[in-house]
Amino acid sequence: MIKPVKGFSKLTKQEKVSWIVSSFFKNNPDAESIIKKYWNDDNVLQQLHDEFIENTITNYYLPFGVAPNFLINGKLFAIPMAIEESSVVAAASKAAKFWLDRGGFKAKVISTTKIGQVHFMFTGDKSILNDFFSVVKSKLISEAKSITKNMEKRGGGIKIIELVDKTAVLENYYQLHCSFETLDAMGANFINSCLEQFAKTFQSEAKHFNGFTEEERNIEIVMSILSNYVPDCIVRAEVSCPVSELNEDAGVSPEDFSDRFVRAVQIAQVEPYRAVTHNKGIMNGIDAVVLATGNDFRAVEAGVHAYAARNGSYSSLTQATVENGIFKFWIELPLALGTVGGLTNLHPLVKLALEMLEKPSAKELMQIIAVAGLAQNFGALRSLTTTGIQKGHMKMHLMNILNQMGASVNEKQQIARYFEGKTVVHSDVVAKFKELRAL
Repeated sequence: MIKPVKGFSKLTKQEKVSWIVSSFFKNNPDAESIIKKYWNDDNVLQQLHDEFIENTITNYYLPFGVAPNFLINGKLFAIPMAIEESSVVAAASKAAKFWLDRGGFKAKVISTTKIGQVHFMFTGDKSILNDFFSVVKSKLISEAKSITKNMEKRGGGIKIIELVDKTAVLENYYQLHCSFETLDAMGANFINSCLEQFAKTFQSEAKHFNGFTEEERNIEIVMSILSNYVPDCIVRAEVSCPVSELNEDAGVSPEDFSDRFVRAVQIAQVEPYRAVTHNKGIMNGIDAVVLATGNDFRAVEAGVHAYAARNGSYSSLTQATVENGIFKFWIELPLALGTVGGLTNLHPLVKLALEMLEKPSAKELMQIIAVAGLAQNFGALRSLTTTGIQKGHMKMHLMNILNQMGASVNEKQQIARYFEGKTVVHSDVVAKFKELRAL
């Protein structure tokens, strides 16, 4: 029976590993060696990784790949992607190559505003609260100057502070709804520091406001926190070409392909079950670049999916039309990203990823990542509406199957040749593997 451990965070890394192994891997003699196999021989680099989070015992690797030939606003990029799913980089690369000779991708940032809120409870007169907010608003900004001055020098800072009455949905609930411009920083620490200062000033000033009763002066601050829902931090990416240039798949005319493609997007717009998988495919591309560039993919995921449901029903992030013989496919989505601060200044591979992208600003990175998502969706829909998704996916998955069975290099080569031009089915791979082993 496992017993609770005291002071685990104060143990050395070796002591942590020893406790983990003795507690959970008594019947696995290889556990400790597997854990240590992923330690980095460079002690300085390993210490850097150890200090990213609490209670580090080893490193967990993801493949770091590159999708080349992305023409974005007339400029060529190779996009770094960190992901374990076998078909993602291949699909992105294929889509990039397809659009390279058709004008490439166009992208633009529509807005970059980020949001934070001070949530509080107030039981008094609403009109008096509004009067108090009018008086205290300027002081909220002035008392946060020590936090905002450097951001303001670069052109960012606080944009708007509003008092919002939410009592219709929760009794006595109000908020200070605040918007910010954080430029090339993701800005989480900046925004949260501002919000906590707003809350402190708001609560302190309330105690001295003559319009309040003694009870009304005791405003209850519940929490002060940024929002990962950023519907005003929007980027758009698109591709277009004449329908006649659209498809290269044998047996499917360009006109038929465009019709199928547009219908597939329309289905994702009206059917949430399809929309979730449709958007998951988009996020395959987006998350891979977000991870590679040291940004917060959980925040991006949360914000994007909330945006997909902004009209009351979960729907497609992409749209497609055919008008006057021109096919157009585009995406609009919220992306709160940074290219300074956090892991961007610490992780060596993140630094290389950003250097590969020619050290983009946050706005430029928004455009690149939106393009990656659009390319991923194009590749998926192209397969779904023509050959089907499994042929290409299972071909990429073939090596994973063979590795699981312990195939040798020679066996992998023979089996890969055998499945050229065939649909890869797991049971068929197993059968072919056993056939080779029996020879």
